[in-house]
This record gives sequence, C-alpha cells and structure tokens, in this order.
Amino acid sequence: MDGLLLVDKPGGYTSHDVVARTRRAAATRRVGHAGTLDPMATGLLVLGVNRATRLLTYVVGVDKTYTATIRLGQATVTDDAEGEFTTQADASAVGSEHIEQALARLRGEILQVPSAVSAIKIDGKRSYARVRAGEDVELAARPVTIRRFEVHEEHRRGEWIDLDVTVECSSGTYIRALARDLGAALGVGGHLTALRRTRVGPFDVERAQSLESVMEEGPRLLSVTEAASALFPVWQPDPSIVMDARYGRRVPAPGQLTALADPDGVVVALINPEGKPVLVLAPA
Repeated sequence: MDGLLLVDKPGGYTSHDVVARTRRAAATRRVGHAGTLDPMATGLLVLGVNRATRLLTYVVGVDKTYTATIRLGQATVTDDAEGEFTTQADASAVGSEHIEQALARLRGEILQVPSAVSAIKIDGKRSYARVRAGEDVELAARPVTIRRFEVHEEHRRGEWIDLDVTVECSSGTYIRALARDLGAALGVGGHLTALRRTRVGPFDVERAQSLESVMEEGPRLLSVTEAASALFPVWQPDPSIVMDARYGRRVPAPGQLTALADPDGVVVALINPEGKPVLVLAPA
C-alpha cells in the first residue's frame, strides 16, 4: 500500500489525529502529512503512505486555496475564534469600498508576520507554547504571495461584519494573519471564525475521502505514479535512460523537475533540471 491519500479533515481534529487514524486504517507506521491544518479548520489534508511519504517534500511547497470567514470588529490573541478577545470595536461604519481598498493592499507579494500562536520554533520552542506560557512573542515577517483575496458575501451583524472570502496563496501563508491584518488596516480588529482548505497544488478537496470513510472502508490511495504525474511533467525516455535513473545515475537534463516513467508509464524517479535523480522510487 503506497500512495497519497486525500482526506477531508473534519473540525476538532488535529492533523496528527488524522495521521494516527490513517496509520491504523492502513496498518503501517509510515504515514505523514504535507501541511498542517489547525483543529478548527476543515478541508484537504494530503497524506503520504509508505513509499509515497517521500513525495511529501514536494507537496508541502505548492500553492493552496482556502475559503474562510473573517469577522471585523473583534481581535483575539490567537487571531481566530479559539482565542480570548483582545480588542472590540464598532465596525458598522466600515464601508465595502474601505474593505476592498484594504484587501488590495494584502494582495500580491507581501511581508506577513505569522500569528504568534503558531508552530514556528523560537530557540527550539514552539511559538504557541511560549504564548501559552505567558511570554510576549514577536515573529519576524516573511515573504508570501497572495494571488487571490476576495469577498464573496458580506454579512452585517450589528457592530460586526462577517466576510466570506476565498484566498489563493503561496505555501507558508497564515490565513489567520490575513484576518488580523485586514482588521488592523481597517482600524477595528479582525479574526478568523471559519477556515476550509479546498486545494493543495493539483489536488482538490472534491476528490478527498472523509476520515470516517478512511476508518470504515480503508484508505483509497492515489498511486505513486498518479501522484507524481499530477505534481510534475512526465518524461518517458529510452529504456536505457530509465535504467540509468533507476541506478541513480545522471540522465540528460530535462530543464525542470520531472517525473521519469518507464515504457509502461510507471514513474520510477524524479529528475532535477540538471538530470540528477533526486528521488528514486523504483530502484534497480
């Protein structure tokens, strides 16, 4: 049993919870995931099982898409609904045009300060652990790319405004931090009340299996070949080149990270742009 498993994570579960249950369902310890989802969040979690765990390195860095709800008028210590309120303000006077102007400044290539309650390590200790211990944590800003950040629905609830949004972004983006920064830019505070990941690179949540189904019916895996073919361009060269790759020998440079397949279409290795096998999936 080797391959990628697409799971639609339910709310209330950690990513590690999903990994642990998948290990039991697949009867193997070799299960990992590509990109953590907070317990509050739902949606697509990409897992690797057995040999396919070696592909996860290449899944972690791909772009992702989320749907979310942002509440304007309240800020929290965690930048989401699970934290205590730090500020509250009347957001009713904030117009739709002001929201759009603030959104525009958060699109494109930006520097984002991650949420303090995150898994980033500071001197070997997780940031969230430092915050929960009462420490003041300041994380360095890091570059991220926001390709899309738009509002689909606007709900005005007295002094609050709830925005249903879609975000397409680079890996490493904190959607909670976008909610925080949008609220700060509008002067009323903001936090995330709902989050769902709908896409990870080429993989869509519509193809995902529920965690309940994984436990009851067993995992339905994308084969290593299916997964690699979705992630990379596929090259089927002469059999002698395939054999060189299976031995880990350099092959003609493909010019980009490429999945090299044998004459039957089975992916046997990943080849870097210079022709070096960086991951041999079917060694000789």
